[in-house]
Amino acid sequence: MSILTAKRERVRAAEWKMTPGKFLEYFFMYLFAAVCLIPLIWMVRTAFIPKEFELKLFKIAAPTIANFKSIWDQAPWISYYANTIFVVGSVLIMQYITITMAGYAFARLDFYGKNTLFMLFLTQIMIAADVLILPNYKTISAMGLANTLIGTAMPFFASAMGTFLMRQTIKTIPYELEEAARIDGCNLFQIIVKIYLPLLVPCFIAHGLIAASYQWNNFLWPLITINSVNKRLLTVGLAIFAQQAEIGAAWTDTCAATFLTVAPLLLVFLFFQKRFIESFAHSGIK
Repeated sequence: MSILTAKRERVRAAEWKMTPGKFLEYFFMYLFAAVCLIPLIWMVRTAFIPKEFELKLFKIAAPTIANFKSIWDQAPWISYYANTIFVVGSVLIMQYITITMAGYAFARLDFYGKNTLFMLFLTQIMIAADVLILPNYKTISAMGLANTLIGTAMPFFASAMGTFLMRQTIKTIPYELEEAARIDGCNLFQIIVKIYLPLLVPCFIAHGLIAASYQWNNFLWPLITINSVNKRLLTVGLAIFAQQAEIGAAWTDTCAATFLTVAPLLLVFLFFQKRFIESFAHSGIK
């Protein structure tokens, strides 16, 4: 064991040995990360700085929450949050159901034309969502769901990317587990619930972060479908608020409103980022 341990330590030391090439690689990687963080840092800094220092970039001042108190009564933020959470939650629940069923069907079931149907199903990934705005809006209007939250969420109840991710993950799960469950008398529903769902938790987390971030940041589709002020989502409410704030050049108010919009999503990603990376590593997607 001591020889194996020594070899592992030598290999690990060789991997972490700093070379000029690795130094340049890490240098440019951290430099690029720092450049990408500049807008976020500026937004957070301006959101908590007093109004008189908003354009003085190198001015250091004590943080304040006065900007958040100032904007809270200028727009119905609680309503925006509730509407956004409802749409995101509805989409996630329905997508979890549809991608699990479709992923299991494409991974485990044998039926005529499965591969062809799967390739056609994946073409949705290559179609921009904006291209489908007109037919989707005509559909929900014909159903009487225009200017409703459920109508805003309905076109996203299925996901080709989520189905692909689920299929890849299910294919890595040993089929012997399902055979053993069938021998014990489990039906298909019990097999999915008791065997696959516990093993698919990392995949659910990864897809949930992708789908939630997309829906949370979605702007054009809610802007078209929602006309009522009390049904607006956060992105639409933020855009309208920013237009009003720009008239008076209130950058602290705009940044504070932006911080309220992006903070929940950042916290969720930071909390689940480890499981997010692990899910792609185990699903076979490089």
